[in-house]
Order: sequence, then structure tokens, then C-alpha cells
Amino acid sequence: MATLPNPLPDLASSGLDLPPGSLVDATLDGPWHEPLLWHADGPAAPRDWTDLRAAGRRLGLLPVLVTGGHREQWPEDWDLCPDETSYPGDHDADEVLAGYWTDSVDHADDRTGDGTAADETGEADDGPDAWPGLAPVPAREAAEDADTAAAGLAGVLASDADDWLGGARMALVPARRSADIPAAIGWSGPMNHENDVARLCAVLRSWEDRYDARVVALGFDTMIVSVGRPPGTAEEARALAAEHYAFCPDNIDQSPPHDLDVYAEKAVLNQEVWSFWWD
Repeated sequence: MATLPNPLPDLASSGLDLPPGSLVDATLDGPWHEPLLWHADGPAAPRDWTDLRAAGRRLGLLPVLVTGGHREQWPEDWDLCPDETSYPGDHDADEVLAGYWTDSVDHADDRTGDGTAADETGEADDGPDAWPGLAPVPAREAAEDADTAAAGLAGVLASDADDWLGGARMALVPARRSADIPAAIGWSGPMNHENDVARLCAVLRSWEDRYDARVVALGFDTMIVSVGRPPGTAEEARALAAEHYAFCPDNIDQSPPHDLDVYAEKAVLNQEVWSFWWD
């Protein structure tokens, strides 16, 4: 059961000036005992993120773009699973990623260029392909405030009508930090990789601390993250790419050329936007 002690407040009496919207309490197991999120009924405008961030902060609400994506599944059909969600603070990012790494690279057939061997007990060995540990904090300083960077990305996504996120709606989620948004609603996007999304949120918390990352958009099985302080060297990018692979193996395993070094160069190095997709 979700243990984030931050229920959605009564928006009708909150004083917030919100556009027409809907509350979502639908889960895979039936209606939840309280709304999990609010989302606008119409497409987001470029300024909505900034406005809702300022308005919702005093109530413990954070904005996020929600989209049905190509599957056209809005939040009511997302199979939310708050009953399966623990608390992100109960998990250690390094331990979580190490477990994913061992499980994922053992089945990757070295397509990523970094196959880890596991012994008969399932434990990763201590050879050169063992879990390398968390990547270091980038040497560069952040160019702007993390929330400003997130608002900028949200504005771009909301204004690009031809993008797959065209028509995305603004949502408000009762969460104290951006990394906890998926856990706060029991998001099940990575279900084929991890049933308890709070474990992934523990990683997102670590990325918040090291990379000024913010969760900007959620779809049925997709996530877009803004990055205020991305890796600025090839070595930093390669170290973080290992984390991305553990976090979301489909980003590499299902995207040619299935090579971690190429992914590090193209999708991590100096990149202010990270996208994840789980099959």
C-alpha cells in the first residue's frame, strides 16, 4: 500500500484558479479511497506548468503533464496500482540499480556492449562487467534553476502540437518532490520491469540530487525528465548510461544499435531531456 502521507486536498475549497478538470480515483483494483490526481480536461498551454507550480506549492501539489500517447489512454485507463506502491525513501538507489543491472545485462547477450556475468546463485561477479556503482555528480554547475528548466521543457512539450505529446494535459499530484510523483499515484508504466514504482522513484530522487532532474511528463508507459545539470564529459555520460540501462533496459535493448556507448553519446552527454519507455 502506498505510504506517501500527502492526500490530494479538496480542490473546490482550495482557492486555486483551475481550468475545468477531473479527479482520478480509478485503479486496477477499482476506485481508490481518495482521488490520486487532478488533470485538466483540455490540452495544456505553454504557461500552465509555471502557473500551476506556483499555485499548487502551498497545498503540496506538483504539476506534471499527462498524456495518453499513441495508445490514447488517459489516466483513467492507466491501470494505476497504489496498493503495490511502497515509499521511495525506504529504498536505496544504488542497491535498486545494482539489482536491475544484474537482471538486465544477464539477458542482453552483450548487445549493449557491457554484458555482466552472473554466477549460479544469480549474484553479479566482481569482474570488469559487474555493476559499476552510481555515477559521480557532474563537474559542471547547473545553468539555471531546476524548476525553471522543468517549466521550460513543459512549455515546449505543450506548444508542439505535432509532437506525440500534442494534447497533453496538465495534472496536479500530491507529492512533496518531483521524484515521488509516480509513486504518489501508483503509476504502473514500468510494470513489466518493476511492479513497485517507488523503487524507481528512489532512483529519481538520486537523479534530482545529482542532476537537478524533474519528472515533467508521464504517459501510459513513458516518462520524460528535465535535466538541469547533465553530464558534460564522455566519462560522466558513460557512467550515467549504465544507470539508465538498469532503470529502463528497453531504452537500449529495443532501440538500435543496442549499444550503451552510443546511447551515452547520443542520449546522455549534454542532454537536458531524458526519455524512458517500458515495453
